[in-house]
Amino acid sequence: MQHLRWFFRIFAAMTKQNQISSDKLRSTLEEFWGYKEFRPGQEQIIHSIMSGRDTLALMPTGGGKSLTYQVPTLAQDGLCIIITPLIALMKDQVDRLKKLGISAAAVHSGMSFTQIDIALDNCVYGDVRFLYVAPERLATEAFRLRVQRMKVTLLAVDEAHCISQWGYDFRPSYLRIAEIRKLIPDVPVLALTASATELVAEDIMKHLEFSEKNIIRSSFARPNLSYAVRHTDDKNEQLMRVINNVQGSGIVYLRSREGCEQLAEMLREQGVSASYYHAGLPHAERNMRQEEWTSGRTRIMVATNAFGMGIDKADVRVVVHYTMSDSLESYYQEAGRAGRDGKRSYAVLLVASDDKSKITKRFEQEFPSLDTIKSVYEKVCNFVQMAVGDGLYASVIFNIHEFCRREKLYIGTVKAVMELLEQNNYMTLTDEMENPARVMFCVSRDDLYKIRVDRNDLDHIIRTILRLYNGIFTEFRAIDEQQIAAISGYTVERVKELLKRMWQMRIIRYIPSNTSPILFFNEERLPTNDLYIAPETYHHRKRLMEERFENMLTYSMQQTECRSVVIQRYFGDKEATPCGVCDVCLENRRRQKSDSSNIQTTILHLLANEPMSARELCHEIKAEPKLIASVVEQLQQDGKISASIGGKLIINE
Repeated sequence: MQHLRWFFRIFAAMTKQNQISSDKLRSTLEEFWGYKEFRPGQEQIIHSIMSGRDTLALMPTGGGKSLTYQVPTLAQDGLCIIITPLIALMKDQVDRLKKLGISAAAVHSGMSFTQIDIALDNCVYGDVRFLYVAPERLATEAFRLRVQRMKVTLLAVDEAHCISQWGYDFRPSYLRIAEIRKLIPDVPVLALTASATELVAEDIMKHLEFSEKNIIRSSFARPNLSYAVRHTDDKNEQLMRVINNVQGSGIVYLRSREGCEQLAEMLREQGVSASYYHAGLPHAERNMRQEEWTSGRTRIMVATNAFGMGIDKADVRVVVHYTMSDSLESYYQEAGRAGRDGKRSYAVLLVASDDKSKITKRFEQEFPSLDTIKSVYEKVCNFVQMAVGDGLYASVIFNIHEFCRREKLYIGTVKAVMELLEQNNYMTLTDEMENPARVMFCVSRDDLYKIRVDRNDLDHIIRTILRLYNGIFTEFRAIDEQQIAAISGYTVERVKELLKRMWQMRIIRYIPSNTSPILFFNEERLPTNDLYIAPETYHHRKRLMEERFENMLTYSMQQTECRSVVIQRYFGDKEATPCGVCDVCLENRRRQKSDSSNIQTTILHLLANEPMSARELCHEIKAEPKLIASVVEQLQQDGKISASIGGKLIINE
């Protein structure tokens, strides 16, 4: 039955594709984005999905992934659903599409139920062309009922490696995508990632239930990007040398917040326009600092890996990793933020003699024991005041940095614990996002009636809230303060005042609208001893982390093979060729030139004594025969030597 459905889908898609020519696709590309031609690989991917084939597209960072689903959607009727875990990137894409006059919407956990309902209804009845959905929303009844009524022509899965347990950022919520496919069975899926090894690619196609294997792999080579590793115990001196030698804007990546602040200060003292960026800064200040850097008012941004998603700056000339990434996946994505305009740019990794021991120690800290996992789980639940037996489907604000500071815990350990808890379906910590206000009543309906006596303003606002929101006595519900104001007749400021007053009276628990990560409880809080971490997730994660650390170390320590080849081979490209511009290639070229010069001198010296054949020269000179042959050919072209009648080489007079 599945094969029959797939056959009809292919047939219908082929008929439709005949109607949508390459000229139509190019005119759509030029109309909305101003480009006359596609980048390498983009058009092949578009034709694959338009023929109805499930497609896995492996494209490097900055390779133009979004156009592979945006162009075909606009070239035909219907809606494209894009599943992505990156809320900041989701909002950025929606804003960009709207600026182009294209109707787009987003649905994620940072929205109120009313906002989500409106967005989904617009997709059913309105003219929305692109719907961005966070993976955790796929399980909701509201989404599942609406999606069957939408005219969906394509399902795009961004960051598709998140569906694989072999991937470096596995998210269990991605496993629900296959369930959604059953609700829209005739819709092809486009899976997109810049970080899939061969094993992960196979896993993606399996979990997305591809009708057939179909991988389109763009080259992970970046010809304009020169990779380099600098071994030094004075990283500051080496950093200044790089910044002074490379003109233009840049990013310097560190792991710690304090390190970012100190290094930015050091650069300013050296006369470099620099700022710092990390998750500990207020949201508005981070936006301001990013805008100053993007506009060119700040030259160098010193940042943790919190800086990167949504960056729209093509002319970054240099990315320096002051401290090493955890994996080649992370390093490739971060380094790849340089040179997206195609001009010569540099990705430099600084390595000190004690970095290997530091990384080993960091790995030990970041891979917690089972006892540590249970301890952190208990402390997190206490931190957010969640009692044993409570919390099913609850969501609370969770500042991981404040938690680590209060509990005196290393943040790497806590992040590792949170990922394991997510993989075992206990709780999920979202990325930072704009969160609506949330309210839950602390008293019963009967007690609430008694409290409301002779309090007209409170009575009116309570009645308004109860009329608008269900289930508010049993769990936190997202509320829209503007909607409450409109219905109640109060100003938004007055609504907030009354909510705060009820909070102080212990009538409600009130979380004002904010920008921060949210912790979702997928299960009720368990007694600590009942917490069970599946051995396969625990040992599997440990093995993956070890492998990734080892691959990153190998990349940084080896000095004989092209850096680009090492990276491309890691991502499955078996036909990668040396880039010619990384530090290893440049050193090999310099060494080869020096060797050629020495061989040339030796050949002339030997031939000055007596004529010799090429075979005799190879026997006398300790070097590669190919290199000797090339030097002989060059000497002949320069007229310095020639072949005698007997076939031996002689020096020309």
